[in-house]
Amino acid sequence: MGLLSNRVDRNALKPGDHIYSWRTAYIYAHHGIYIGNNKVVHFTRRGQEVGTGTVLDILLISSGPTRTHIPCPTCIPQEESHGVVSSCLDCFLSGGILYRFQYSASPVLFLAKARGGTCTLAVSDPDDVVTHRAKYLSENGFGCYNLFKNNCEDFAIYCKTGLLVVDKSTMGQSGQAVSIIGGPLAAVMSTPLRLLTTNIYGMAATAVGVYCASRYAADIGMRRDVVKVAVEDLTRRLATGTLNVADSIQQPIMMNLAQLS
Repeated sequence: MGLLSNRVDRNALKPGDHIYSWRTAYIYAHHGIYIGNNKVVHFTRRGQEVGTGTVLDILLISSGPTRTHIPCPTCIPQEESHGVVSSCLDCFLSGGILYRFQYSASPVLFLAKARGGTCTLAVSDPDDVVTHRAKYLSENGFGCYNLFKNNCEDFAIYCKTGLLVVDKSTMGQSGQAVSIIGGPLAAVMSTPLRLLTTNIYGMAATAVGVYCASRYAADIGMRRDVVKVAVEDLTRRLATGTLNVADSIQQPIMMNLAQLS
């Protein structure tokens, strides 16, 4: 496995795998859940994107899937769909390379990754539970797409773990969203420390340290502001607008710190 991504052959896929494919120039990766029979369930932003109001909107639009001029007989009915959809693996990849997201990553491997959105410290649930969540959400939805709080990676991570950051005023589960914010955040937070040294290498090390710390603390496997929510309960609460920490009938998840030893 590389430090940037975890490339995998499609013949090695199994139902319940969290897969992804990088878009233009590795700007953004699209994530989904492979459910078998060459099918992927994924959460799309097409027609439902919540803009950031920054130059990121232009970059993300340009990195979106490349439409083929040859209609896909399998995915034609869903060409213009948005929200949670099911499509063939080729349409999901849109000409990109296939990668598999890694769960139960060690802290060393997690921090060694060049950027977020490729692995997590969190533990995956059994494959049959994962595919059930994905199929259920393909029929019932996953709420409104939001780049930083409810994107395709958030969807896939929820399907794999059942964990949800239910306070929508905070960052979602997405590691790549944390990476987008983490760079500028590291530069800002490390400024006072940089004043203590004029060494360019020391300054760079400080920024990298802050960036890694922010990624580590924000990983779904380390956060305390999450709950385990049954998929049937999730869709009901989304429909009624009652999804929040205080109202959740689930108990907060206490992460297993044994993996850090």
